[in-house]
Amino acid sequence: MTPGIDATNASVVQLYWIPLGAGARVVRLSGRLYEAFDAWRHRRPAVPLYHSALVVLAPEGRFIIEQTPIPRVRERRHGVVEGPVGSKLAGHLRLFRYEVRRWRDGVIPDIADAVGSPVGLSDDPARASQVVELVPLVPALVWGRDQEHTGEMWNSNSVIAWLLERAGLDAVTIQPPAGGRAPGWSAGREIARRERVQTWIETSGSCASAASSSAAMNSTSGNRPFR
Repeated sequence: MTPGIDATNASVVQLYWIPLGAGARVVRLSGRLYEAFDAWRHRRPAVPLYHSALVVLAPEGRFIIEQTPIPRVRERRHGVVEGPVGSKLAGHLRLFRYEVRRWRDGVIPDIADAVGSPVGLSDDPARASQVVELVPLVPALVWGRDQEHTGEMWNSNSVIAWLLERAGLDAVTIQPPAGGRAPGWSAGREIARRERVQTWIETSGSCASAASSSAAMNSTSGNRPFR
């Protein structure tokens, strides 16, 4: 990681750590209650929680990538992926759905509250473009649930970690500000890792099958009698 990559570069991938609930009292309170319970359950001190978002300057343009609630006003929606919150059963209601934004020339509403940010992750144009292109492929899993049995719930941090890992940026080495936590980060990394492994298995299987077929054809051809 290269903290503070010059934003005047043609291509930049920057990570922002925003205190959970900045500008939203209800979210801040629920986050504190969640952290208090989790800290009690694991017998550790409660710490600040962070939400992550990306600013990507790619050859295609400047984009904000972030998971947010779906706005009531349709014109304010910028999601390319939508998913349910809490339960699939309630997912047909807007209040219980989230969107993953790929917002060209957009804004992060609480960026002024970001801590230790921006964190520069890459100035490679190809990598920046890949992050942008991957957004519509983000898994639309249930927010707040561990459907894939990773040991952590799926949330906004999972989305960012999944994107970075799939784009070849090492999400393992990325840490929230000192003394804080980013719940869901490990879930995104793990799901991305599983998908890479599955892709490798499928690719290897296809190559092996093609090689086997080719060898069989060559063997049959070699056994034909001369005429």
